[in-house]
Amino acid sequence: MAIAEITVIPVGTASTSLSAYVAGLHAYLDEEQKAGSIAFEMTAMSTIIEGELDELFRVIRGMHELPFGAGAQRVCTSVKFDDRRDKRGSIRQKLESVAKRLDTLP
Repeated sequence: MAIAEITVIPVGTASTSLSAYVAGLHAYLDEEQKAGSIAFEMTAMSTIIEGELDELFRVIRGMHELPFGAGAQRVCTSVKFDDRRDKRGSIRQKLESVAKRLDTLP
């Protein structure tokens, strides 16, 4: 399972506020999560999604296209992948691994 961090920035919109676009992305990801293809967590600056690599590419393509359908004239999308092949990872596993290390600090 791979993890991706994605930031979608609509450009050429009628307003400087992007919350309506973010809400649309959240609704899209919520439907994908309900379908069982991915899991996701939104943060103030980006979204973290996990799933099989092919599914992530499909979902990210959908995320990139959404703002165009909502009126954006240009979209800048940034993606970073963590694709570990030696063991199965997840958002939760990564956070728990760091938390365990924090508990062992002197």
